[in-house]
Amino acid sequence: MKHIWSLFVLTLISACSADRNNQNPYLQEVSFRFEINLNLPLYANLNSIGNPVYIGNNGVGTRGAFVMNIGNSYLAWEASCPNHAPNNCSTMTISGQNAVCSCEGYTYSLFTGQQLDRPDDGNRYYDLLIYNTTQSGNTVIISN
Repeated sequence: MKHIWSLFVLTLISACSADRNNQNPYLQEVSFRFEINLNLPLYANLNSIGNPVYIGNNGVGTRGAFVMNIGNSYLAWEASCPNHAPNNCSTMTISGQNAVCSCEGYTYSLFTGQQLDRPDDGNRYYDLLIYNTTQSGNTVIISN
């Protein structure tokens, strides 16, 4: 009976292992915490729905983050293009409510994080890396 329980526990533990095949191989998930004071003019766009802001401070993600007010909460995304290793052209720019990579011209929605122009070439493509957001009064905290 002990052998059956040992086999059961071993099977359970091996079934709980993390699926590393779904992680983006190009972006490291760095740990950070950054507070955004919505009263500052620099972040005034975040007081309106659908106006993204680029946070390029050192220590915020890999290449900074895009933050957007979506009505009842905020979303924050990594600013480095998720479909190649960070390099001199991988920091994306804001174009309306999208982020655009200057390397290949890939476009990503800042509402959903999805790549809008995914090529149909059989290769695997990644959507934007999302960060945690919490709001407390006039402060939005983004973190990973």
